[in-house]
Amino acid sequence: MTTRAERHPAAPANGVASSAGTHAPAPTFAHLTRLTDDTGLFEHARHAIVRREHGYCTDDVARGLVVASREPHPPAEVLRLAECYLAFLTHAQDPDGAFHNRLGYDRRWSDKPGLGDWWGRALWGLGTAAARSPAAWIRHDAILAFDAGAVRRSPAPHAMAFAGLGAAEVLRAYPDNEGAADLLSAAAAAVGVPGDDPRWQWPHPRLTYANAALAEVVVLAGHRDGDGTLLAAGLRMLGWLRDVQVADGRLSVLPAKGWQRGGPRLRHDQQPIEVAALADASVTAAAVTGDPAWNAVVRQAVGWFLGDNDIGVAMWDPATGGGYDGLTLHGPNLNQGAESTLALISTMQHARSLP
Repeated sequence: MTTRAERHPAAPANGVASSAGTHAPAPTFAHLTRLTDDTGLFEHARHAIVRREHGYCTDDVARGLVVASREPHPPAEVLRLAECYLAFLTHAQDPDGAFHNRLGYDRRWSDKPGLGDWWGRALWGLGTAAARSPAAWIRHDAILAFDAGAVRRSPAPHAMAFAGLGAAEVLRAYPDNEGAADLLSAAAAAVGVPGDDPRWQWPHPRLTYANAALAEVVVLAGHRDGDGTLLAAGLRMLGWLRDVQVADGRLSVLPAKGWQRGGPRLRHDQQPIEVAALADASVTAAAVTGDPAWNAVVRQAVGWFLGDNDIGVAMWDPATGGGYDGLTLHGPNLNQGAESTLALISTMQHARSLP
């Protein structure tokens, strides 16, 4: 999300070619390090400068732990980020498994523990750290915190989907973890499956944010449980979502206002989180099905950041390593907050494994 948006006219930025064929830059954690202090990850920035007054949120810290844990050979700087984010999440968690979300710069929580999106993303981050971190001490604390939170259930499908992604990560490393298996199944059930109308292959009447994560968790649950019908439903959801977000061979993702069934489809104020979620889900679909066609979607996601988008401008700043907060009709919002920077890093991590 953005604060005090800054924009510039539609023009290629910083010499980055606006082509999906351009070689993807290696993931850089430079701006993430800039946004992080010894407590956690700041949520907002004006251009590349931290806005301390907005404080920290569990949502972003959890996503930070995801991308830091995905690095197979992290340098000391990235390992320090992972430790910081894990410490934040364990501090945010209460004894019954719920999480606080908002911490002020004064180090005081401004909310009560709950089971919103931040709970789901916290479990996603913890599950990824537990399964992938090369540091044994991080894996140990992460699985303890994950298990404590995995007993809870949220009424919100998005929160359950994010938690289900964390459960799927845990099951890769700990296939006998019953709590993770139950959570993954519950997440898919919370999301649901689409109806028979080919014009709307989605289980809900509105597409909102990080939509591909919902399809991804259905795919993962169907694959894990050997449920071919559920797997096919998840792939159908993801394929339809991909198709409605491609225009002239490039990604044109749903805007921040979403899309109501039967309503007009807007194309401005596109958010990087949509691109990253689609890349995540497409990597999963490629792994589950063995179909290399899903790699093309990942390439389109990379291209979106490099300038192959509706406006033809790069959506990141090579000088800082930060991702721009949104794509408007007039060009990018130049603010480089945590959510957009994490989306950039996540997508470029996937680019490394493309054939």
